[in-house]
Amino acid sequence: MADQAREDDAIRHVAKRLKDAFSASCSPAEVEEAVAKEHAYFAGRPVREFVPVLVERRARAILNGLGG
Repeated sequence: MADQAREDDAIRHVAKRLKDAFSASCSPAEVEEAVAKEHAYFAGRPVREFVPVLVERRARAILNGLGG
């Protein structure tokens, strides 16, 4: 349970960093959607340690394509 809470906290931080980084080109809703989509991609995967890093990389790529 603590691992899930730690991952959720890390994902919130990812979303905040990306909202700050893409504030000029993407809405907060677009950022949240990209982060949620990429986080869902890793659902059910057994190794969780690097999920926040992977989510951030994949969401950043999406957001760059939207106009970032």
